[in-house]
Amino acid sequence: MSSQTNSFQNLIHTSERPVLVDFWAEWCGPCRMVSPVVQKIAHEYSGQMTTIKINVDKKPQIAAQYNIRSIPTIMMFWNGQPVMQAVGAQSYDQIKRQIDTHWPVKN
Repeated sequence: MSSQTNSFQNLIHTSERPVLVDFWAEWCGPCRMVSPVVQKIAHEYSGQMTTIKINVDKKPQIAAQYNIRSIPTIMMFWNGQPVMQAVGAQSYDQIKRQIDTHWPVKN
């Protein structure tokens, strides 16, 4: 396992907050459409959730580990486990609804 994979695994397994991951690539048009949505969600959930981007061309081993076959794919992890996945270009409302539906931390 590479150090990048180890670092990612460490983050999703040890984070005290849910981790939202945007799997993307530079050449992907729909990924560029979703990027501002992910940034808005990251800002809105600041302090409650960690948000990262994984470029599937630069870190293919991580994408393969989670069976990412289509991008953009947005996944949320909690305690090392995927708890939500959204595939394809989706609107802010669609992604936010999925996050809220699968939000693992109940107040």
